[in-house]
Amino acid sequence: MQTQILERMESEVRTYSRSFPVVFTKAQNARLTDEDGREYIDFLAGAGTLNYGHNNPQIKQALLEYLAEDNIIHGLDFWTAAKRDYLEALEEVVLKPRGLDYKVQFPGPTGTNAVEAAIRLARNAKGRHNIVTFTNGFHGVTMGALATTGNRKFREATGGVPTVGGSFLPFDGYMGDSADTLDYFEKLLGDKSGGLDIPAAVIVETVQGEGGINVAGLEWLKRLERICRDHDILLIADDIQAGCGRTGKFFSFEHAGITPDIVTNSKSLSGLGLPFSQVLMRPELDVWKPGQYNGTFRGFALAFTTAAAALRTYWSDDAFEQEVTRKGEVVAKRFQKIAGMLRELGIEASERGRGLMRGIDVGSGDIADKITHKAFENGLVIETSGQDGEVVKCLCPLTITDEELARGLDILETSAREALS
Repeated sequence: MQTQILERMESEVRTYSRSFPVVFTKAQNARLTDEDGREYIDFLAGAGTLNYGHNNPQIKQALLEYLAEDNIIHGLDFWTAAKRDYLEALEEVVLKPRGLDYKVQFPGPTGTNAVEAAIRLARNAKGRHNIVTFTNGFHGVTMGALATTGNRKFREATGGVPTVGGSFLPFDGYMGDSADTLDYFEKLLGDKSGGLDIPAAVIVETVQGEGGINVAGLEWLKRLERICRDHDILLIADDIQAGCGRTGKFFSFEHAGITPDIVTNSKSLSGLGLPFSQVLMRPELDVWKPGQYNGTFRGFALAFTTAAAALRTYWSDDAFEQEVTRKGEVVAKRFQKIAGMLRELGIEASERGRGLMRGIDVGSGDIADKITHKAFENGLVIETSGQDGEVVKCLCPLTITDEELARGLDILETSAREALS
């Protein structure tokens, strides 16, 4: 396997190629193949970018047909047929059935672009600078989004330039199961000497992916929404990793029955791994002036095309949602079993998650690394998350077959036993 030029020329910033040091060449649904012909079950799925699997045939066909007809590929923010088709699909398949009324901004191709746009929009709309965010949150690594990202690994990489504009509060469960961390938020909001500038917005992940699969309780989310309403604060749902069906519903906040003022989507939004992001906003919040926030690739018509195909293929009824929920229960039960096995080996371990966004907290990044490295040797691609990489995280494609899912879980269980026995 030839890796010399890759090792010599690619920046030291790379991460995944260190954990999975092979050259991948082919992929289909939940299987990856390296250039030596070895197959792997994929429980990473592009860090949640490939919810519909690798090379999804229905979505790929829509792309091939679009390309074959010399249609617009790059369109800035021109009106194009591809953009119109996507917006029609979004409105008819996703927004209307959920009773949601949002305008749509296409800020650029990545999740951090969407977060930057969302927090800047909130500041413009409210005339305030502060953004409340939560411990263990991850919202991106460009400077505005980084100010709302908790992990100091990312925050220390600015060369000493301070990140400003975010105030961190404890996420649900951060102070233990007996504490409601929103008591602290409400106390600060009611205390003129509490040191918290009244925020323009609160940004929250309902399930913190990079932070360690930390799940916000549904009642906690409902109370957070009420607090925001009572204090004229906008609620931003960062649904970049937890959205597009990952938790079992298209939007992860649907489980709590709340309606954010602003929503950010990216990762699996295009349906085929193409770069694509959007910001959804209540219509009255659309205070942008022309050109105030833009990006060269905000009109990527290939992503419009694949995204529309994904929505119509998987979200026109609730069958896919039910399948994701069923598979999520399979993973949860198996992760509970693996956690129990680890506890018998003297390792404090626990399972958590929602839908097919699942993790096993093993309490140590070193232990988690041993498990995932052994899993890769045995044919499973799976990563870790959490402040010290202590959570073994499953983000398998939502379209994974029952056979592939069972095989991947078997490999993980065997690998955990082999790594730690």
